[in-house]
Amino acid sequence: MYSILLQASNVNSAVNYLPIALQLLFAIGLIVIIMLISSSIGPKRKTADKLQNFESGIEIRGNARQPLAIKYFLVAILFVLFDVEVIFFYPYAVNFRELGWHGFLAVVMFVALFLAGFIYIIKKGALNWED
Repeated sequence: MYSILLQASNVNSAVNYLPIALQLLFAIGLIVIIMLISSSIGPKRKTADKLQNFESGIEIRGNARQPLAIKYFLVAILFVLFDVEVIFFYPYAVNFRELGWHGFLAVVMFVALFLAGFIYIIKKGALNWED
Protein backbone atom coordinates (compact mmCIF):
# COMPACT_ATOMS: atom_id res chain seq x y z
CA MET A 1 0.00 0.00 0.00
CA TYR A 2 2.81 2.39 0.94
CA SER A 3 4.62 1.74 -2.35
CA ILE A 4 1.48 2.61 -4.33
CA LEU A 5 1.11 5.91 -2.47
CA LEU A 6 4.82 6.65 -2.90
CA GLN A 7 4.60 5.89 -6.61
CA ALA A 8 1.47 8.07 -7.02
CA SER A 9 3.15 11.00 -5.27
CA ASN A 10 6.09 10.86 -7.71
CA VAL A 11 3.83 11.14 -10.76
CA ASN A 12 3.31 14.89 -10.42
CA SER A 13 6.65 15.93 -9.00
CA ALA A 14 8.57 18.88 -10.36
CA VAL A 15 11.38 16.62 -11.57
CA ASN A 16 9.06 15.17 -14.21
CA TYR A 17 8.73 18.61 -15.81
CA LEU A 18 12.49 19.12 -16.10
CA PRO A 19 12.73 17.83 -19.72
CA ILE A 20 9.96 20.21 -20.81
CA ALA A 21 11.69 23.15 -19.10
CA LEU A 22 15.03 22.24 -20.69
CA GLN A 23 13.45 21.98 -24.13
CA LEU A 24 11.73 25.34 -23.66
CA LEU A 25 14.99 26.98 -22.55
CA PHE A 26 16.84 25.42 -25.47
CA ALA A 27 14.22 26.66 -27.96
CA ILE A 28 14.26 30.21 -26.56
CA GLY A 29 18.06 30.23 -26.49
CA LEU A 30 18.25 29.01 -30.08
CA ILE A 31 15.83 31.71 -31.24
CA VAL A 32 17.83 34.44 -29.45
CA ILE A 33 21.13 33.16 -30.87
CA ILE A 34 19.77 32.96 -34.43
CA MET A 35 18.32 36.49 -34.22
CA LEU A 36 21.56 37.93 -32.85
CA ILE A 37 23.68 36.23 -35.50
CA SER A 38 21.39 37.27 -38.36
CA SER A 39 21.27 40.88 -37.17
CA SER A 40 25.05 41.10 -36.75
CA ILE A 41 26.06 39.28 -39.96
CA GLY A 42 23.22 40.33 -42.26
CA PRO A 43 23.37 43.35 -44.58
CA LYS A 44 22.16 46.71 -43.33
CA ARG A 45 21.24 48.79 -46.36
CA LYS A 46 18.32 51.10 -45.65
CA THR A 47 16.99 52.67 -48.81
CA ALA A 48 13.71 54.44 -49.45
CA ASP A 49 12.43 51.43 -51.39
CA LYS A 50 13.19 49.03 -48.55
CA LEU A 51 11.60 51.24 -45.93
CA GLN A 52 8.37 51.54 -47.93
CA ASN A 53 5.48 49.24 -46.93
CA PHE A 54 5.08 46.17 -49.14
CA GLU A 55 1.58 45.71 -50.50
CA SER A 56 1.87 42.35 -52.30
CA GLY A 57 3.47 43.92 -55.33
CA ILE A 58 0.61 46.35 -55.91
CA GLU A 59 1.42 50.04 -56.11
CA ILE A 60 0.14 52.02 -53.15
CA ARG A 61 -2.59 54.50 -53.98
CA GLY A 62 -5.07 56.28 -51.79
CA ASN A 63 -5.68 56.01 -48.08
CA ALA A 64 -5.57 52.62 -46.36
CA ARG A 65 -8.34 53.74 -44.01
CA GLN A 66 -11.08 53.88 -46.64
CA PRO A 67 -14.23 51.98 -45.66
CA LEU A 68 -14.89 48.48 -47.00
CA ALA A 69 -18.24 47.17 -48.13
CA ILE A 70 -20.27 45.43 -45.43
CA LYS A 71 -20.61 42.45 -47.80
CA TYR A 72 -16.95 41.60 -47.17
CA PHE A 73 -17.49 41.35 -43.41
CA LEU A 74 -20.74 39.43 -43.86
CA VAL A 75 -19.06 36.81 -46.04
CA ALA A 76 -16.16 36.57 -43.56
CA ILE A 77 -18.52 36.01 -40.62
CA LEU A 78 -20.53 33.45 -42.58
CA PHE A 79 -17.33 31.62 -43.49
CA VAL A 80 -16.31 31.41 -39.84
CA LEU A 81 -19.79 30.26 -38.85
CA PHE A 82 -19.94 27.45 -41.39
CA ASP A 83 -16.29 26.56 -40.80
CA VAL A 84 -16.94 26.11 -37.08
CA GLU A 85 -19.95 23.98 -37.93
CA VAL A 86 -17.64 21.40 -39.49
CA ILE A 87 -15.68 21.16 -36.23
CA PHE A 88 -18.80 19.87 -34.46
CA PHE A 89 -18.86 16.84 -36.77
CA TYR A 90 -15.61 15.49 -35.33
CA PRO A 91 -17.01 14.26 -31.98
CA TYR A 92 -19.84 12.56 -33.82
CA ALA A 93 -17.45 10.93 -36.30
CA VAL A 94 -15.33 9.58 -33.44
CA ASN A 95 -18.27 8.24 -31.40
CA PHE A 96 -20.94 7.49 -33.99
CA ARG A 97 -21.31 3.82 -32.98
CA GLU A 98 -21.73 4.62 -29.28
CA LEU A 99 -24.21 7.42 -29.98
CA GLY A 100 -26.51 5.18 -32.02
CA TRP A 101 -29.72 6.47 -33.56
CA HIS A 102 -30.12 9.27 -31.02
CA GLY A 103 -26.76 10.71 -32.05
CA PHE A 104 -27.61 10.30 -35.73
CA LEU A 105 -30.90 12.14 -35.29
CA ALA A 106 -29.14 14.93 -33.37
CA VAL A 107 -26.61 15.35 -36.20
CA VAL A 108 -29.38 15.32 -38.82
CA MET A 109 -31.22 18.03 -36.86
CA PHE A 110 -27.97 20.02 -36.53
CA VAL A 111 -27.34 19.83 -40.28
CA ALA A 112 -30.97 20.66 -41.05
CA LEU A 113 -30.77 23.82 -38.95
CA PHE A 114 -27.59 24.91 -40.68
CA LEU A 115 -29.05 24.16 -44.10
CA ALA A 116 -32.11 26.21 -43.19
CA GLY A 117 -29.81 29.07 -42.22
CA PHE A 118 -27.84 28.68 -45.45
CA ILE A 119 -31.02 28.71 -47.54
CA TYR A 120 -32.15 31.84 -45.67
CA ILE A 121 -28.81 33.52 -46.44
CA ILE A 122 -29.11 32.61 -50.14
CA LYS A 123 -32.73 33.85 -50.32
CA LYS A 124 -31.78 37.17 -48.67
CA GLY A 125 -29.00 37.62 -51.25
CA ALA A 126 -26.26 37.97 -48.67
CA LEU A 127 -23.72 36.35 -50.99
CA ASN A 128 -24.55 38.45 -54.09
CA TRP A 129 -21.69 40.86 -54.72
CA GLU A 130 -23.25 42.70 -57.65
CA ASP A 131 -25.68 44.78 -55.53
